[in-house]
Amino acid sequence: MKEPVQKSRIPAGKAFVIQELVAPYFDVNWHFHSEYQLFVVLKGRGTRFVGDRTTSFKEGDLVLTGPNLPHLWKNDKAYHDPTNGLETHGIVIYFPDNFLNNSVFELEELEGIAKLLQLSKRGIEVVGETNLRITQLMQELLELKGLARFQQLLHLLDVLAQSQDYQLITDAGYLNTNKESEKDRMGQVYEYVMQHYSSKITLQEVAQLCNLSVSAFSRYFKSRVNKPFSDFLTEVRISHACKLLHESDQNISEIAFSCGFYTLSNFNKLFRERLHKSPKEYRKEFQASRFL
Repeated sequence: MKEPVQKSRIPAGKAFVIQELVAPYFDVNWHFHSEYQLFVVLKGRGTRFVGDRTTSFKEGDLVLTGPNLPHLWKNDKAYHDPTNGLETHGIVIYFPDNFLNNSVFELEELEGIAKLLQLSKRGIEVVGETNLRITQLMQELLELKGLARFQQLLHLLDVLAQSQDYQLITDAGYLNTNKESEKDRMGQVYEYVMQHYSSKITLQEVAQLCNLSVSAFSRYFKSRVNKPFSDFLTEVRISHACKLLHESDQNISEIAFSCGFYTLSNFNKLFRERLHKSPKEYRKEFQASRFL
């Protein structure tokens, strides 16, 4: 795996940075950084990791993450094969953890934005009409210069602050206990799981990857991700199963096997535990929603 990429990209004298990302796939490095980050996916699909949560992502995925909240948008394997000719497209905004020299947390006029930034410590997924509006504002922001850029950012944050079209991502008790020096180790685990989730993965394998004993790895991983490795692996597999239930016509047994579940009964049990419905019900509800 490549070395983690340093995400501090705000030059001295600038209030924030906005970048348009066009590449075969998004950054492959699991990481965290001191800036707030607002990221929208315009093109591309895969699995999203934010804090202690794993889910699939697709076009329209819009997330605000607070400082030092670990994250990774990992594209599906197909994007990493150049013969497929696939491409990703996104827009990302970085602004510093001392945004407006922290006056945002002191001024009455910015109270709504201050609350928004506090919530972003758990990660905020923006949905509904607000998602469409913020995406439009981000696209417009790419073309603005000077004071108009800064005014647009404040307007964008104010729209977010006044909206109820959002979902908090991590558990309330999640705390990032990772150290800067551990980014590569955790990144290796995430990469290994994404490459092998459809096969049997043992604790011995991932522990060896990290040069730890099984017991030490189990303690280490749970302290960093807020859950046992087995639960994390199940979340990854369920996330891919949901994607296949959306995008393919494979039967449920085929999906279960291709996502690393070796008995249909176990797949159905774990799926229901996490989504409170069976795979069949999940697929039926999704198909019905497409015609609303």
